[in-house]
Amino acid sequence: MKTNEVKDALGTGVVIEGIQSMSGADSIEPDHMGRGRKPSQGYIPKAIRVDAALQRQVEELLFHQAALLDNKAWGDWTHLFSEDGVYWMPSTPTQTDWRREASIFAEDQLLMEVRMSRLQHPNAWSQAAQWGTNHMVGNIVIEAVSATTVEVYSRFQMMEMRRDDIRHFGGSYRHTLVKQGDDLKIKLQRVDMTNGQAAYDYVLQAWV
Repeated sequence: MKTNEVKDALGTGVVIEGIQSMSGADSIEPDHMGRGRKPSQGYIPKAIRVDAALQRQVEELLFHQAALLDNKAWGDWTHLFSEDGVYWMPSTPTQTDWRREASIFAEDQLLMEVRMSRLQHPNAWSQAAQWGTNHMVGNIVIEAVSATTVEVYSRFQMMEMRRDDIRHFGGSYRHTLVKQGDDLKIKLQRVDMTNGQAAYDYVLQAWV
């Protein structure tokens, strides 16, 4: 089929000449972001000097959280949150309010329990055999400390396997931790996924 015939078949809005002369990313307009959303980026953490013991306590909490998620120990994982704790995955990196804007996840303790009950149901199709995850957490930075709270930034990579399908997710965590005695509890966990606006064959079932 000739070029002009292809153009007529697909519509006059298709620029065949541009595609023929360019390849890969060059054939896409510079401001093209896919689905009209920018990828999760642009936040630069501001580290402060802290006591080594506090740094280690924060790191151990985040590493423990990753282990609990990978082992599907969701009951123990929800206990890492304070009573008013919230798990929030905004749909865009510019979101500032989980109550008034649509999010991918925005769950308090009650909604976490509802999701956990569904995941643990014997007929939960999404939890069929050979489903699992592997989390890697790093670049842990403490940004602020007060008498009652600790603000933390970190980066994560998660591999999800479901039967023979593998998906990768990556992005950043921002935690607001509250001090309860000698322990730290999660008051807010914000998850900004770099590929949060990608197209997926099936939706996220469990927490990232």
